[in-house]
Amino acid sequence: MAGGPSSSSDTKFLADIMLGSLARWLRILGYDTAYDNRIADDEIIERCRREGRIALTRDRRLTQRSRLRGCLLIEHEELFEQIREVLKAIDHEISPNRLLSRCLECNSLLESVDKEAIRLQIPAYVFKTHSHFKRCPGCQRIYWGGTHRRNIYQRLKTRL
Repeated sequence: MAGGPSSSSDTKFLADIMLGSLARWLRILGYDTAYDNRIADDEIIERCRREGRIALTRDRRLTQRSRLRGCLLIEHEELFEQIREVLKAIDHEISPNRLLSRCLECNSLLESVDKEAIRLQIPAYVFKTHSHFKRCPGCQRIYWGGTHRRNIYQRLKTRL
């Protein structure tokens, strides 16, 4: 990575057009990961500088042109290899406490919300069977725990 790895838990990324799946999975892992499939290379460079983000790209020319403190060229095509590359570059491990702490759509940090406040926005069965809910302050999506959280963690631990 240009400029060396970062070990801060506040590491922020911006994934380029070729890395949409990686961006989504980094959000699942709890990382602040911006993604816009309409953004040009110059905008990526500027936004990373302005917001203190590490650019994630498969484009060697962007890496060479950027001169960013942090620009990580993703070498692998397979998703879990890409995740491994990123985690190794920033010297991080998967944290179960961070899993699903960000909105998968807009990247905002999720906030706890009272069950009664969202009663009419969720399926009746979910209301009856779950007690903890989170809502995205950005797009208002509602999230709740389930077996998928444990399954995601196990899948990541076995693949990474």
